[in-house]
Amino acid sequence: MDKLVIRGGEPLRGEIHVSGSKNAALPALAASLLTADRVTLNRVPAVRDLATMQKLLAYIGAEVKKSGGGVVVEAANVDRPEAPYEVVKTMRASSLVLGPLVARCGRARVSLPGGCAIGARPINLHVAGLERLGAEVRQEHGYIEASAPNGLTGANFTFDRISVTGTEDLMMAAVLARGETIIENAAREPEVVDVAALLGKMGAAIEGAGTSTIRIQGVKELRGAEHTIIPDRIEAGTFLIAGAISRGEILVKDCVPEHLRALIAKLQQAGVEVEECAPDALHVRMKGKLKSVDITTEEHPGFATDLQAPFMALMTQAEGISLITETIFEARFMHAMELARMGANIRLEGRQAIVAGPTPLLGAQVMASNLRDGGSLVLAGLAASGETVVDRVYHIDRGYEKIETKLSRAGARIQRIS
Repeated sequence: MDKLVIRGGEPLRGEIHVSGSKNAALPALAASLLTADRVTLNRVPAVRDLATMQKLLAYIGAEVKKSGGGVVVEAANVDRPEAPYEVVKTMRASSLVLGPLVARCGRARVSLPGGCAIGARPINLHVAGLERLGAEVRQEHGYIEASAPNGLTGANFTFDRISVTGTEDLMMAAVLARGETIIENAAREPEVVDVAALLGKMGAAIEGAGTSTIRIQGVKELRGAEHTIIPDRIEAGTFLIAGAISRGEILVKDCVPEHLRALIAKLQQAGVEVEECAPDALHVRMKGKLKSVDITTEEHPGFATDLQAPFMALMTQAEGISLITETIFEARFMHAMELARMGANIRLEGRQAIVAGPTPLLGAQVMASNLRDGGSLVLAGLAASGETVVDRVYHIDRGYEKIETKLSRAGARIQRIS
């Protein structure tokens, strides 16, 4: 099993390029099931979750080919409209194929999601939306089985709570439904906007993506298209924090600053210099004292839950008390105990973490229990004295493309060992 070995204390300097967004590429790959024509997706990062999704598409019957830095999918034959546990057990996003399969094939059988242990991501939001469009859905033996032999019919649906994958799933189902679908309390994340842009290129009629109300006029069929995935804002944010926690100076390139406004504001409040030096680049520099700031995770455009763990690592080095409140997932503080093993002073009270700093971090053996807390442990290792060994790197590989290579190019002393 691979591990990352980090010798900290080295300020990062140089450029780091951001890969395409994992969380945008996942629904884009699922959307390729909506047409028999060729869908070409550029800037698809080589991460484990996307490899799993490509494996799933091939299992379903699609032809999946790598093409440069992208993926080409032809789903002319959807022979098995199902997502078996054996294929998707390591991935949270299996539910994204539920809507496209029901819309295209009239039926679907999808294993309940696996992946990170960060709390519930209720599939009931997907189910309720599909039922509103006329599908019959039942859950048994760890699977969701949905059927709509006569097709789906447009309807109005309001999410009880904002769900990114739920919004994407229902949007993909609705593009082939008869009539108009209106989705209220929809997620506004950039990844939702990106998959809507792809669907539009495929012939879908979608208005309002990026707002809380999305209107969709169903069409009889979709065509093929070519689309370039947006940059990964979570990876970009992680590298901005890496520059700050290492007290370095780096240029984060190929990103979208607009997608990072909430993080940039908090970094600047903490005393980190962040400058938008180009439409697709951010310069980060840490010179003075790092000050504690409070954050509360929220749906976009608020502070992203996926950046909470990396930001907590940064706050261990800030002067004062930082209150970190997690409102999205109830079990997303598992990194706190691993950071404490390195010397961090963190107290947990329900959905709030109280971080007192600054505390010297010392290298230690730590273990990633999910994707984003793995990223936070890498960041802590950059700031720690001595050697840090991060185990269960496969979690990190689910969402960060060659993180050790990118950090090494900026001067980090980090290597992967087996």
